[in-house]
Amino acid sequence: MNAPNTIPLLTVSQLTNAIKLNLEKMFPAIYLQGEITNFKMQTSGHLYFNLKDDTAQISAVMFAREASLLQKMPKAGDQVVIKGEISVYPPKGNYQLMIRELNFVGLGELLQKLEQLKIKLHQKGWFKQARKKPLPRFPKRIGVVTSPTGAVIQDILNVLTRRFSGFSLLLNPVKVQGEGAAAEIAQAIGQFNQHQMVDVMIVGRGGGSLEDLWAFNEEIVAEAIFNSTIPIISAVGHETDHCIADYVADVRAPTPSAAAEIVIAEKAQQIDRLATIRKRMQQSILYQIKNYQMRLDGIKKQPLFLHPHAAVELRMQQLDDMRQDIDQAMQNILQWKKHRLEARSSQTYALKPTNQLQYFKQRLGQWDKAINQSFINNLVHQRQKLQQVNHQLGQIWTTRQTQRRHLFDAEQYAIRMSQYISDQYQIQKQKLSHLKQMLEAIDPKNLLKKGYSILFAEQEPFIINSVQKLTPGQKAQLLLSDGKANITINEIRSE
Repeated sequence: MNAPNTIPLLTVSQLTNAIKLNLEKMFPAIYLQGEITNFKMQTSGHLYFNLKDDTAQISAVMFAREASLLQKMPKAGDQVVIKGEISVYPPKGNYQLMIRELNFVGLGELLQKLEQLKIKLHQKGWFKQARKKPLPRFPKRIGVVTSPTGAVIQDILNVLTRRFSGFSLLLNPVKVQGEGAAAEIAQAIGQFNQHQMVDVMIVGRGGGSLEDLWAFNEEIVAEAIFNSTIPIISAVGHETDHCIADYVADVRAPTPSAAAEIVIAEKAQQIDRLATIRKRMQQSILYQIKNYQMRLDGIKKQPLFLHPHAAVELRMQQLDDMRQDIDQAMQNILQWKKHRLEARSSQTYALKPTNQLQYFKQRLGQWDKAINQSFINNLVHQRQKLQQVNHQLGQIWTTRQTQRRHLFDAEQYAIRMSQYISDQYQIQKQKLSHLKQMLEAIDPKNLLKKGYSILFAEQEPFIINSVQKLTPGQKAQLLLSDGKANITINEIRSE
């Protein structure tokens, strides 16, 4: 069937690569929670498994580079939270997750707890814009609730002292993470409100993991911020970090330094009015920088630039598939060789010299009996013929004795006949003795009794009939007339 002229004719590879490019571009980063099934670790260190929930599942791969960073190896049945992106594996035409980070279900429980608290406080109305207090235009007393040893207080002081003077800053030191940190933060906010010591408050800390920032996700801190009559600026973590304190506070600052900027924003506006032209130039430059930054970010988000190693990851996965195929082929070949070896072993056992000797020994016994029986029958026949001849001679002797008595000497005739019979007996006896000697000569057992022996290999079932088949130190077995002996070859001499 020919495709219409308006529709391009694609190959399977072209279609798959187009799907791969669009799908990976559409989902550059994914966070997903699920249960691990069909877990398999290759010898290359790559991890292959499925992530599933109650109704669906998706294939996933975590390459050795990321897997080596795991503190413990996952297994089937583990509940995990992963970060990664969608990828298409062209050789099989299916999509899969390329996992960059993997955390076990504990982190997922924190995220679930955070979402539940967000819903609860949102229903109470603590996040509403209408209840947020405006910041003072020219604050003279600025309160800070943070750790005294961290970089936050230094960043705030640097911004304030660099930009303005004529203000006082009061620090209420607290723990910002760990057990009891949330209670200390809430108590410090309450103390500032109780004595109306400051015009505005900055509550915050530096960046960290979700566990590190958890004190600012506690309800006790959110309640203290909500009940505060003093305006509060939340400055927790970095720009990408968000916590409950940010949503309840009157203003959220992306960083502690930005919080200090916000506090003195009104004064900054007065200076900005005196430098309008300069700001316009700066804004124009910033616009151009942001424009190019956006273009650069767009280029950086392309799959090839976002994950340059993705080009080799496809080859590594293909290598694992080929390794499995080779292993299966080798197993099939080894099984076939094993069957052939067993068949050859059965044939070799049937041709074993000891079995052959036993067979020929039985045949020789049968021949010996047959020859003896034939000799006896022949001897009986000869005796019968001899008796007939003797009887005939007796009759002739009787009939002619009277006629030729004067010509024959009976005594000499009897002697000649007796000699003839004796000669015939000796001839037949010699023949019988000769046949017996021939039978005894071909009996292998009699040959062994005469000093001969047969040499066998110890492990292989064959006769050693040449020194070319021997090696010094070789174990062998010697068959004698009355038994067997195991020997060791010490020296070999060719003749």
